Amino acid sequence: MTYNWLKSNTFHHSEFSDLGRLVEAKQKKKIKISLCLPTLNEERTIAKEIVIMKSELMNRFPLIDEIVVVDSGSTDRTREAAEAYGARFYSAADILPDMEHFRGKGENLWKGLYITQGDIIIYLDADIKNIHHRFAYGLLGPLLLTDHIKYVKAFYDRPIAVGKNKMRSTGGGRVTELVIRPLFALFFPELTQIIQPLSGEYASYRDILEKIPFPIGYGVETSMILDIYTKWGLEVIGQTDLDRRVHRNQSTQALGRMAFVIIKTFINRKAKLGLIDLKKKMFDEMIQYNLVGNEYRPVSFKMEGLERPPMVEVPAYTEKFAREN
Repeated sequence: MTYNWLKSNTFHHSEFSDLGRLVEAKQKKKIKISLCLPTLNEERTIAKEIVIMKSELMNRFPLIDEIVVVDSGSTDRTREAAEAYGARFYSAADILPDMEHFRGKGENLWKGLYITQGDIIIYLDADIKNIHHRFAYGLLGPLLLTDHIKYVKAFYDRPIAVGKNKMRSTGGGRVTELVIRPLFALFFPELTQIIQPLSGEYASYRDILEKIPFPIGYGVETSMILDIYTKWGLEVIGQTDLDRRVHRNQSTQALGRMAFVIIKTFINRKAKLGLIDLKKKMFDEMIQYNLVGNEYRPVSFKMEGLERPPMVEVPAYTEKFAREN
């Protein structure tokens, strides 16, 4: 396997630090750009994220046209913080109310397509502790300054907490290295060039995102890469080094549940693409065990593999954008 894509389609955020140049490219393309933040109880970080993006990429440089928050049902003050600092806040349950509602990150991202206006949508997780506007402009650069790249993933160093106020410089991204990279190496070795396929930060043209399905849960990033690669090829994908990302780390059990969802999504997507033939339906339930006293007790986690269809297949979406255009 050659690594030409890794050399030609990998960037560093510093290549795009001339924000005036990006604004000129945006104006030349005559497009709008939306920033979408999926949230669930993010009151500690959401305000800073909005303030930085708004001050640097809306007020100083007119690069982003709107900041939209799509929430899964926060019980803290995420909504109050988001609205206080100028973002448009939506409860995911209130978007497309005629359709059955599900909870999950993929659900928020999918519904974000409906309520945003941009030709390009940037998705950023809302729990980034070291937020900087490079997280947005680093993803926009390849989209604005090239004609062939349509979807850009972030990658970065991921330090991991090892104690109170202590960090190890590496160790994050465990599910990537233990689950999705081995699967890619086995079945799609060319995709191993994507450094962090599970990163929650990416940007894409709407006309890509609206044509692919969205699993409602953790599997959305895996599904997205496989669908884009299959439909349009690796050349439309780019990746940008954002240096470092600090966020809260999850327990091993939580990562196990995430891995379960990602593996199931990967196998389901291969089956739907006609690349494998499943002889038997996979089970929906993962069993883990907790030690309580001297007894191991099972704890189950269920994942049914629900996914939303391509947004262009939703009549309310096509009617809305037909009216607006």
